[in-house]
Amino acid sequence: MAEQNDQIPIYIMGKRYDVPSSLTIMKAMEYAGYTLIRGVGCRGGFCGACSTVYRIQDDPKLYFGLACQTVVKPNMYLGQIPFFPAKRATYDITELQAQATTLFQIYPEILRCLGCGTCTKACPQELNVKNYMAAAMRGDIAMVANLSFDCIMCGLCAARCPAEEPQYNIAILARRLYGRYLAPRSEHLQQRVDEIQQGMFDQKLAELKATDEQSLIALYKARLIEE
Repeated sequence: MAEQNDQIPIYIMGKRYDVPSSLTIMKAMEYAGYTLIRGVGCRGGFCGACSTVYRIQDDPKLYFGLACQTVVKPNMYLGQIPFFPAKRATYDITELQAQATTLFQIYPEILRCLGCGTCTKACPQELNVKNYMAAAMRGDIAMVANLSFDCIMCGLCAARCPAEEPQYNIAILARRLYGRYLAPRSEHLQQRVDEIQQGMFDQKLAELKATDEQSLIALYKARLIEE
């Protein structure tokens, strides 16, 4: 009887289903009998594949979330958006320059931004998308990269944008430009890359590949952990 009382109504494709109130949207859909092939990925809130728009009965507001992270609510009406047809430019990062004109040439729609903030409201990561788009309009690549660092490329910002901007694709271009051309170089990283290319670790890697599973587990548990 307790399990029966814990059931709440949700609507998938307009059809009512009673599901446990503790489930995420994704698990509730599977509980209702749906086999998820598209719009499901890591199930950990990182890949952005399970973008979801939903409304609550008698509530005019439009809500957004990731199906693998958002817990169901009574009378929730679900709409999955695993893909949104936003512009994604093709480019070779090695042929670009880290300057404002690069952003504007590849994504000229940057300059259409209205500053309305619907992108920020739609972001399930609670990023200030409006602010990094303002930085993009100024050509501040480093700021765009910093403010969009936690973007998971779900596309909900673009789905809500009245100016039809692909905010998340603009942001990843900025992060790529920053990473290749503007970010400070790590001397330690370059040293380790040189050591790998010189074959310094080839023998050790060969030994590890020949080690049995239990010995690998023991080595892993005994490893030095930096604090």
